[in-house]
Amino acid sequence: MKAMILAAGLGNRMRPLTLYKPKPLLEVGGKPLIVWHIEALAKIGVTEIIINAAWLKDQLVNTLCDGSQFGVKILWSLEDEGLETAGGLIKALFHFEDQPFLVVNGDVWTRYDFSGLKDFALGDRLAHLVLVDNPPQHPNGDFILSAESAHQQMVSTFEQENDGEALTFSGISVLSPKLFADLPQGKRPLAPLLKDAMQQGLVSGEKMTTAWVDVGTPERLMQLDQQIREQAI
Repeated sequence: MKAMILAAGLGNRMRPLTLYKPKPLLEVGGKPLIVWHIEALAKIGVTEIIINAAWLKDQLVNTLCDGSQFGVKILWSLEDEGLETAGGLIKALFHFEDQPFLVVNGDVWTRYDFSGLKDFALGDRLAHLVLVDNPPQHPNGDFILSAESAHQQMVSTFEQENDGEALTFSGISVLSPKLFADLPQGKRPLAPLLKDAMQQGLVSGEKMTTAWVDVGTPERLMQLDQQIREQAI
């Protein structure tokens, strides 16, 4: 399975740190956020990673290059301006040759083991999302994960009738190209597409139990860096 790391955001919440450096290159524990992902994907045998970039994209390209230093092949999807999540995925869709692909947000940090997703069988579903407990800055969550059962856990919107747990989307998923079928290129968010698929019962999910941080502010970046260096996370 190929993977895509989303790295085109402006990082407005991280200013002034992101005025001169793209957010995925900000460091925690001695290395850039995005390198943690690349190394984790390489560890499970992912050999081809597509990265989209817009804001200060030359820095990203010049730092990560073709990926050979990490034992992977990096292909770049460069955007003149950020196309939002779905827009960036649609622009890079041809790389995946109609096969499901793994997606990771470049501005989160986690010790999640990606190996369970490398050969994940979506079947007829359009997406499989990894969810986490709601962080303090997002207490209400994004979606509902159905209760444990013998069957695959499904993800639904708050508008649907469901029993389950309200959780936050981690930014890690396996997506089918069919989720974007017949959509033109351009700026487009991902959430409405996922919600439409949930209404059709075509999105499964799982709850992550390992460490995860949405590195959304300079304060959270500093706290995470300290926790890693103290081996507290």
